[in-house]
Amino acid sequence: MPDLKSILTDPARRQQVVRDAEHLLESEVDAKSGFSGLAIKGAFKLVKSLRPGLIPDVIDGLLDDFATRLDPFYQDSLTKAAGRSMVDYFSSRKSEIADALLAITDQRAKNTRHANLRSAYEKLRPEGKKNVEAAVPVVARFVDKHPDQVAASSPPPHA
Repeated sequence: MPDLKSILTDPARRQQVVRDAEHLLESEVDAKSGFSGLAIKGAFKLVKSLRPGLIPDVIDGLLDDFATRLDPFYQDSLTKAAGRSMVDYFSSRKSEIADALLAITDQRAKNTRHANLRSAYEKLRPEGKKNVEAAVPVVARFVDKHPDQVAASSPPPHA
């Protein structure tokens, strides 16, 4: 089985993966409620207003790192999760997955030259792990969808 990075970043599929991830992100933001939901929605709106197309650009820029960080969990789900769905397996490791993904965004936020983005990230970060953990089942469905698309679009093996 190919690694997750080669699946998600294949040039023939990359833009579709980015679009799917953007829809996933928008759905997750739209589903937020309460005071923290308002803060997340406000920050998301601010980021989108800074520059049209910024969200897909950021997703595209993070995709390689995210796929690399998720690959060990993906590979384990294929080999160690006998009889369990990827959603169940990822959910059982949601804290580790959240830490792996947030390490990427923490580093990027620390190094960005965009003060507004850094400030928005820092305001939301205290709730970040809880929000990422809550999104892990959605991430698992997203990850699980794309290898199926690869298999469906691959030519049949020659006998």
